Amino acid sequence: FLSYIMLFDGAFKQPLQTTTLFFGLIVGVALTISTNSLLNWFKKKKDGSDINYTKTDDIVDGVLGLVGNTPLMRIKSLSEATGCDILAKVEFLNPGGSLKDRVALNIIEKAEEQGLISPNSGCTIFEGTSGSTGISIAIISRAKGYNAWIVMPDDQAKEKYQLLEKLGVTVEKVRPASIVDKQQFVNLAKIRAEQFGKQQNLQQGVVEDNSGKAGFFANQFENLSNAEAHYFGTGPEIFKQTNGKIDAFVAGAGTGGTISGISRYLKPLIPSLKVFLVDPPGSGLYNKVKYNIMYSPYEAEGTRRRHQVDTIIEGVGLNRMTENFNTAHGLIDDAIRVSDEEAVAMARYLVREEGLFVGSSSAINCVGCVRVAKRLGPGNRIVTILCDSGQRVCMFIIINVTNGIENLDVVVIKLSYWLSVSLSQSINLSIIQKFQQHL
Repeated sequence: FLSYIMLFDGAFKQPLQTTTLFFGLIVGVALTISTNSLLNWFKKKKDGSDINYTKTDDIVDGVLGLVGNTPLMRIKSLSEATGCDILAKVEFLNPGGSLKDRVALNIIEKAEEQGLISPNSGCTIFEGTSGSTGISIAIISRAKGYNAWIVMPDDQAKEKYQLLEKLGVTVEKVRPASIVDKQQFVNLAKIRAEQFGKQQNLQQGVVEDNSGKAGFFANQFENLSNAEAHYFGTGPEIFKQTNGKIDAFVAGAGTGGTISGISRYLKPLIPSLKVFLVDPPGSGLYNKVKYNIMYSPYEAEGTRRRHQVDTIIEGVGLNRMTENFNTAHGLIDDAIRVSDEEAVAMARYLVREEGLFVGSSSAINCVGCVRVAKRLGPGNRIVTILCDSGQRVCMFIIINVTNGIENLDVVVIKLSYWLSVSLSQSINLSIIQKFQQHL
């Protein structure tokens, strides 16, 4: 019996030893792999080689990828003062500093689709503009492989000319003139584009042979790619950012593309939405919306003081209908006239209360929002556009002391825009004090 027990005990120990050895090998291999992995992880962490450079949706491709998708901000001080939710689309955060980046990009891309231009082939984009569109065209053109030629009135803020020149653009300054004048800046840009490539251009005594190269007139006033940029871009962004909860939209019109494109997108989705146009002095759009008559009192014989629009507000106001503005027919519910004094006061208010330094066209939009808020009452949501910042516009005014604030004499002054600054010693301080009394 004892011999049987010993035999059984030997048979049992042999497989137990084999199993123990097998599990020992597995544990050893696992520990080795884990240790090596841990050491490699510490090594990568130390030299940064574990960073993943794979392109994601958070990385945009070049400057063009920065255009659009701007934030919508609540203007706290105006919202609290009016009891309404006043929201502003911050378009000056586009790479070119204004909402015109959207327009320039869409116009150029549409021209490419139609085979009118092609990049890196010597093509030049021509445009007549008061500044912001020219800057946008300059940046987009550079990014896509084109040259740019900008024709501007010679009474705009000097910062615009300087920036365009730094961007390597050909800048042609002309006197402000009526649209019926062939030398008016928009008409002249069209002529330059038509002449380009058909003959040798003479500029500053240098002969440049542009034969075979295309000249394309962007034509922001009449080219419907302008309004389309807002219909397919800005409008949908606003709708998404507000979840479609908007009571009023407020905007000015320079070409008409912004207000028409956005209202055409939003109105069918929000039938109760009210659209308000804000208009500066000298523009006829206010009367066009209110009474269907394109007229401004400044157009009366003997009252015109400036060739284009009698206001220090740049970038908005028209005395003619454009194709882009026509697409907003029946969509604009009312118009609001905003004075230079109100724009100045609003711009200063936003700097003081918000630390927000906006351009003149943005300032009148905010004035319009306050007016609409008072009309609609508390609890409404109003959306507007901050078209550009104040950094590129340094316009100021001197008041004719003898005539007072009611009869502004706009003299060209290039100073620190809207802010309280020290004026030149040659300017009588009594003029400045009189000006400040009215703000």
